[in-house]
Amino acid sequence: MDVYWRRIAELPTWLKAVMVGQLVNGAGALAWVYLTLYLVEDRGMSAQQAGFAAAAYGVGLVGGNLGGGWFGDRFGLRTAALASQLLWAISCMAMPLVPGASIAVVAALAGLFGGAGRPNLSALVATALPPERRREGIALSRTASNAGFTIGPPLGGLLAAYDFSLVFVVDAVTSLVMAAIVWRWVPSARRTSGPSATGLWKSVLSDRPVLMVLATIVVVDTVYRQIFATMPLLLRDAGTPAVAYGVLLGASSVVIVLFEAPIAVRLQGHRATRVIAAGFACIGLGLAILGVWPVLAGAALAIVVMTAGEMLYKPTATAYVADAAPEGMVGRYSSLYAAASISGMFLAPAIGGTTYQHAPQLLYPVAAGLALAAGAVLLLTRARVRDVLPSESTAQPSSGS
Repeated sequence: MDVYWRRIAELPTWLKAVMVGQLVNGAGALAWVYLTLYLVEDRGMSAQQAGFAAAAYGVGLVGGNLGGGWFGDRFGLRTAALASQLLWAISCMAMPLVPGASIAVVAALAGLFGGAGRPNLSALVATALPPERRREGIALSRTASNAGFTIGPPLGGLLAAYDFSLVFVVDAVTSLVMAAIVWRWVPSARRTSGPSATGLWKSVLSDRPVLMVLATIVVVDTVYRQIFATMPLLLRDAGTPAVAYGVLLGASSVVIVLFEAPIAVRLQGHRATRVIAAGFACIGLGLAILGVWPVLAGAALAIVVMTAGEMLYKPTATAYVADAAPEGMVGRYSSLYAAASISGMFLAPAIGGTTYQHAPQLLYPVAAGLALAAGAVLLLTRARVRDVLPSESTAQPSSGS
C-alpha cells in the first residue's frame, strides 16, 4: 500500500489537481440523476413529457461523446475540457429558468456539452503519463469521480427536499470549480494537427484491434447496464424493497473507490486484451448468477462479481484505445471509446425491457452468454492482432492538451 501511495505522489501536480476537481465535480453531478423527477414534480410535466426531455439529454450525451474529441484534437484538450465545463454550467443554470417548451432543447445541449468533456478529460489523463502508467492513471481518474458519486445522490436528495432548483445550482458550481482547476493547473501545449475526419475513419477501420475492442465494449456495456435497466424490476418482482437496490449500487461505488486503482497497478504488466477479457468474463458470470438466483442474495453476489469485472475492463480498455491513437488523434479515439462505453445507456433499456416483458427467463442467461462470447472473441483473435504489453509500446507521452 505504501508503494501505491508513493506512485500517486509521483503523478504530475496538475494531474493530481484535476483528480481533486473530478471528485468535487462528481459530488455535484446531480442534475442528470434527478432530471426526470424534477421535471415531473417541480415543472408539472407528465411522465411522458419528462421522458422525452430525458431522452433528448441522452441523445445530446451520445453526440457529445462522439464529437468532443474532435474539438480536443483541433483546439487542444485543455481548451476543449475547459469549454465543456463552462457550457455545462451555463446549461445547468438555465434549466430552472427556461419555459417548459424549451426544456428538451436545453437538456439536449446539456448532454452535448457534458458528453464532450468526458473524452477530453480521459485523453488529458492518458497523454499525461507514459504508456506503462496509463491504465493506472485512468483508474485513479475513475476513482476520483466514483468517490464524488458516493456523495452526490444523497446530497441531491437533501437539496431536492428543500428546493429542487438548488440541484442545478450545485451542479453548475462544481463544474465551475472543475473549470477553474483546468484553467489554473492544466498546462497549455502546442496543438497537434491531426488527420481529417476521413483520415480518422480510415485509421480506425484499418486497426483491427481497436475495432474489436470497441465492438465488444458495445455488446458488454449493453448487457452490463441491465443492472440499471431491468435488475430493479427483477428485485421488485422478488419482493425486494427499492432501498436494498440503492444500497447495492452504493456499495459497488465504494468497492471501486477502494480497489480499482490498486488493481490497475498490480496488473499493469499484463496484456490489455487478457485483462479486458477477464473483465468481460466477470460480467458474464455476474449476469449468469442473476439468471439462476434472482433474489437479493443473488443480486448482491452478482454485483460483487460484476464490479470486479468493471474494475478490470474499463480502465484497461480506455487506456488501450488511447494508446492506439496516432499522433494528433488521441481525443477522437477517446471519443470513439467514450461513445461505445455509454451505448448501453440507450440500448439496454429498450432491449432489456422488451425481453424482460416477453421472455424474462431468457434475459440474463442470454446477456451472460453475450458477455462471455465477447471475452472469448478477444482471446481467440489476440494472436492475430497487435497486443503489446504497456512497456513494449513505442508511443510517447505528450503534454497535456
